[in-house]
Amino acid sequence: MGRRSHECLGKSLSSPNDVALVSFCHQRKGCVAPMWLYAVLALAVLWVAVWLWRDSLVIDKVSNKYVFVTGCDSGFGNLLCKKLERRGFQVLAGCLTQKGADDLQRGTGPNLKTILVDVTDAASVKMAVQWVQKETGGKGLWGLVNNAGRSVPMGPTEWMRTEDFHSTLRVNMMGVIETTLAFLPLIKKARGRIVNVASVLGRLAANGGGYCISKFGVESFSDCLRRDIHYFGIKVSIIEPGFFKTAVTSLEPIEKELHRLWNQLDPEIRDSYGEKYFEKYIKLQRFIMNTFCDPDLSKVTNCMIHALSAKYPRTRYSAGWDAKFAWIPFSYAPAFIVDSMLSAVLPRPAQSCS
Repeated sequence: MGRRSHECLGKSLSSPNDVALVSFCHQRKGCVAPMWLYAVLALAVLWVAVWLWRDSLVIDKVSNKYVFVTGCDSGFGNLLCKKLERRGFQVLAGCLTQKGADDLQRGTGPNLKTILVDVTDAASVKMAVQWVQKETGGKGLWGLVNNAGRSVPMGPTEWMRTEDFHSTLRVNMMGVIETTLAFLPLIKKARGRIVNVASVLGRLAANGGGYCISKFGVESFSDCLRRDIHYFGIKVSIIEPGFFKTAVTSLEPIEKELHRLWNQLDPEIRDSYGEKYFEKYIKLQRFIMNTFCDPDLSKVTNCMIHALSAKYPRTRYSAGWDAKFAWIPFSYAPAFIVDSMLSAVLPRPAQSCS
């Protein structure tokens, strides 16, 4: 206390008053750190308040804005079209089947029109562009939502053939690229929005097959696209849903494809895994889909709507509690932690050596 206190007061401690002054000086010094802390907290609160206010701003008029959505037969795309139509958007829905188009048309009003489109067929996509150009009457396209996708086949990588990867990549990744490039001139004209549906499995690869690969591809393509075309006033957003009850997570096609993959394996490969591994893998898929799939699809479509109607759309939207508090945080964890967690959950092959 002696020397620093002398410096603070500029003289020696010669009286009780001097001691009191030293004590006061130390108390004042102790208050400096909390004041900085309060300032930092105040700035943090201000930043959050400004961000929330900015995030809540929406565009003024939507009745003259056209949005084209792919994959509208069911699931996210189907619900999104209905919600957009109720909000006053001019909705152009791309369906894969005539039944899907008819069902959607019956449940909506005059502001929604449908067309059959296969995102894996360049000619089909080109026809859709021509149709949209005619419908918009030269105004351009405000929004493109690349929602069409498939999940199967998924399973252990060694069970796959090259075509099994291609079948998923053609829809989930190349379909997104094909559709985006085809519609880009119309979007540039309206200075509009592109909304690409990826997945939490585009941030953390948890199973084999083309699904995770394709969603990582969508993430990368969207990032590159956003950085390339923001000069033209175009916004690109990525939707990263967690697990939801849709056709993509339906157990019947997943199990059917797993049986097909298992039955086509060479006997030597099949023996290395064993029948018990296959049975446990099937049971694990049932447990995951029955336990973790959220039936509330609006958690995803609300993100899509915000990306289309907000004045300042976000770059990424994590939809679902599992996405926010499990998958996305885990994606930042060291690889050995994620590997250990997945190894603890997945079954062990019969001839495993570790």
